[in-house]
Amino acid sequence: MVKRTYDDNTVIIFDTTLRDGEQSPGATLSSAEKLEIARQLSRLGVDVIEAGFPAASPDDLKAVQRIAREVGRPEGPTVAGLSRALESDIRTAWEGVKEASKPRIHTFLGTSPSHLAMLRINQEEGLERIRSGVTLAKSLCDDVEFSPMDAGRTDTEYLIRACAAAVECGATTLNIPDTVGYVMPAEWADTLEMLINETPGAGPGSGVIWSVHCHNDLGLATANTLAGLTRGVRQVEVTINGIGERAGNTSMEEVVMAIHTRKSFYNLRTNIDTTQIMKTSRMVRNYMGMPVQPNKAIVGANAFAHESGIHQDGVLKNAETFEIMMPEDVGLTQSKLVLGKLSGRHALRVRLRELGYEVDGDELVDVFRRFKELADLKKTVTDADLEALVADEAAQKPEDHFRLVDIQVVCGTMGMPTATVKMLNQDGEALVVSAVGTGPVDASYRAVDAIVDAPNELLEFNVHSVTEGIDALGEVTVRITPADSSRTFGGYGADSDIIVSSVKAYVAALNRMISSMGLGGVVPEGEVAVVGLTSS
Repeated sequence: MVKRTYDDNTVIIFDTTLRDGEQSPGATLSSAEKLEIARQLSRLGVDVIEAGFPAASPDDLKAVQRIAREVGRPEGPTVAGLSRALESDIRTAWEGVKEASKPRIHTFLGTSPSHLAMLRINQEEGLERIRSGVTLAKSLCDDVEFSPMDAGRTDTEYLIRACAAAVECGATTLNIPDTVGYVMPAEWADTLEMLINETPGAGPGSGVIWSVHCHNDLGLATANTLAGLTRGVRQVEVTINGIGERAGNTSMEEVVMAIHTRKSFYNLRTNIDTTQIMKTSRMVRNYMGMPVQPNKAIVGANAFAHESGIHQDGVLKNAETFEIMMPEDVGLTQSKLVLGKLSGRHALRVRLRELGYEVDGDELVDVFRRFKELADLKKTVTDADLEALVADEAAQKPEDHFRLVDIQVVCGTMGMPTATVKMLNQDGEALVVSAVGTGPVDASYRAVDAIVDAPNELLEFNVHSVTEGIDALGEVTVRITPADSSRTFGGYGADSDIIVSSVKAYVAALNRMISSMGLGGVVPEGEVAVVGLTSS
């Protein structure tokens, strides 16, 4: 358990993966997945979890309430709910977070000329909305955060007035968002310094926490966030892997490791257990079906890889030659406990617990079965293999509309690639379909489509190995979009057979799409259908 301590040099980590991060195309999460990520964020040591936008939907409200109840314990993080500066939003946000030991209402209003025009109000009307919204939030909750949305394109004089109005009505945190990723680090630092020094009631020593929330449209989110820290900002709003709408948000791992690595420069600290960073990154990647680019700082596959002969020689002689931080700092450690086909269930459970996974009961039985199957194929099962197995089990949920049972593929140069797929629907009915396609994956997906009546377009298909070697597990992530909709849904699958991984990922994405949009029918019960390519 992370012990959170605070002083003037502590940077509060406000994680918005479950709110702003989920606005990434294809990043839809179920309530159960949100809860698992929230639990991991708590283990990571984040100070504030923005659990969602409760007024967005009844399901979002329920997810926030569950996180507040089960994760927002006295020793855990603050749980925040986002709301517009509207009475209905604010009251719904309070319903979402009120069961947390440390609840927060985070309310916002657009303050730039374009946002005021969108709201069809002038600056004075905007100030009145801020006052009424923050006053209501304060009457419900002691901890209130206010954000002037699109602050990066808002006149500084008006920003000062907006922030002063919020503080006057009880806001305890002022968050300054660069909503569209427009500002440059030097000008952002100057703006933040001016706001901190000139906003009545919110200067140094006032007890008001200043915060930044930056987007990455010009690739400057982390730079702008760190610039704020040099001018007195003490809360940063971030997401795991930098996910978020458009080009994403400030990356949590980049900011935290910059502070951690350059202690003498910043003279700051966080409450983050950095050894949990890699596990958290992988969980978010797998649940959201959003791959991390190999050259991504801190958590990318190449972040600690050295291919150049000069680099390899230097690292072997002294790691500090080309590494400014150790892989172990972010959780890239290798187990001293070697697992193989002779290992038992107890050894597996112990290792999973060391990796941060509490797996028991039927879930342990399923993971152990998968582990033994993999161990028959590989001499040694690595930590990365185990994490992929756990993630794959989590991706295939019992409440899913469809579940893959068996798949058989015939392909090569001697005929048309053919796949036969057997699936179960929620009623436990077995459905079998055969299909031909341009390749084994295409044939498999055609067979699945013949069972699951949910027309969609495949937008993205990514495959990579978990470890090196021909016997490595293969991970697949996909993104799909339903017909006549701009929404996207992601899926993840892992297996030693890459075709099986591909189908698992596709079925996971389809299940998410069906749950969210109420789609999906099936071929008649017990019918064996055969579908194929058509010629134009």
